[in-house]
Amino acid sequence: MTRRTLFMALLAGILAAGPLLAVVSAQDKTLYIPLLVYRTGPYAPSGTPLANGLRDYLTLLNERDGGINGVKITTEECETQYDTKQGVECYERLKGKGPLVVNPYSTGITYQLIAKAAVDKIPVHSMGYGMTAAADGRWFPWVFNFPTTYWSQASAFVKYVGQQEGGLDKLKGKKIVHVFHNSPYGKEANPTLEELARKHGFELTLLPVDHPGQEQKATWLQVRRLNPNWIYVSGWGVMNQVAVKEAASINFPMDHVVGNWWTGSEADVIPAGEGAKGYKSTALTAPGQNFKVIQDILKHVYDKGKGAGDKTTVGEVLYNRGVVNMMFDTEAIRLAMTNFKTQSPTGEQVRWGFEHLNVSEKRLEELGMKGFTRSVKMSCEDHEGNGPVMVQQWDGKKWGIVSDWIEPMRDVVRPKLETAAVEEGKKLGYSQRDCSKEK
Repeated sequence: MTRRTLFMALLAGILAAGPLLAVVSAQDKTLYIPLLVYRTGPYAPSGTPLANGLRDYLTLLNERDGGINGVKITTEECETQYDTKQGVECYERLKGKGPLVVNPYSTGITYQLIAKAAVDKIPVHSMGYGMTAAADGRWFPWVFNFPTTYWSQASAFVKYVGQQEGGLDKLKGKKIVHVFHNSPYGKEANPTLEELARKHGFELTLLPVDHPGQEQKATWLQVRRLNPNWIYVSGWGVMNQVAVKEAASINFPMDHVVGNWWTGSEADVIPAGEGAKGYKSTALTAPGQNFKVIQDILKHVYDKGKGAGDKTTVGEVLYNRGVVNMMFDTEAIRLAMTNFKTQSPTGEQVRWGFEHLNVSEKRLEELGMKGFTRSVKMSCEDHEGNGPVMVQQWDGKKWGIVSDWIEPMRDVVRPKLETAAVEEGKKLGYSQRDCSKEK
């Protein structure tokens, strides 16, 4: 074969493959957002509605909007069973596919991924959980835990109790018990509660419940003996159902039992029947279907047979939280695409999007989320956003909001957070960023 013949043959081959190459390229241009979920095991009652909300919002964007800025989203689930080892294995298996963000949905998994995120350049969004110290973006540029943290939530709980008692000065001599999941997640609020106990003079008792939390008789016998004024519960999965049942069984006033935002879903109260009536929990989002974004999900996702779960569960507490979580993530991706003028953002560009995220009340209304959650604004220094929390109450049939938004005690939380960030950052060999040089 002459050189000219070989050249013509190669040219013909390239021209013939041209359309195919274009198709492959077009197919490859998607935005990959994997989902670490737990639909099985003792934490499935909590993990399943979250997973459904996360997935359905991504489906909504694809079906209604054609994706983000015209680029379709691809996703896949990896089952962790809320187990740290399995969660890390999921991450390692999926990271080679170029995820734009990872939501670990476990404080234990989050702790393990913090060091990996900086190396792999994949943003981690642990929305309202994980390492509180990571909210200091000067030390942890790849981790975001907005709209608020466990420490801020604990301070908001104490603030709420103070409001109910007639003022924070009235907390002196009161008894508060913290019943918590004996894991990094459950323990996270304890240092803040201990500091606030010293500051405001209330007596704090910490009662751990071992995994998975199905046996709590001894714990609630201690509660009955202590006869506290208020109970705060940091549980998850089956532990929550058992805790609510046990509180009811000792005839504790349920309106003085307040769960954290992971201890206040339909699955936590329905098994207790009438005994759960009056039980409260903190909340990051409003419950129910009376929001345009939820109506859009029903129309564009469930009416087309593409829903991730049962249509009747759409609008439940944890489902709505999953929707909000994915809204924040996709808004950060959208911002990165717009700022860097690209349809294929990198993890570094999405990290920039998170750090410059400003979801205003106007933007929430545009997204169909007016009244659904609160506005959030990020910065280099602040990856928490200092979002307030609400308190919701179970009336025996549904959840209803019973408080205004409660601002956390930032004067207490932020200094502790910054001190912890230095300690945790140095453990990982990090150095502090100069945010004045960040654009």
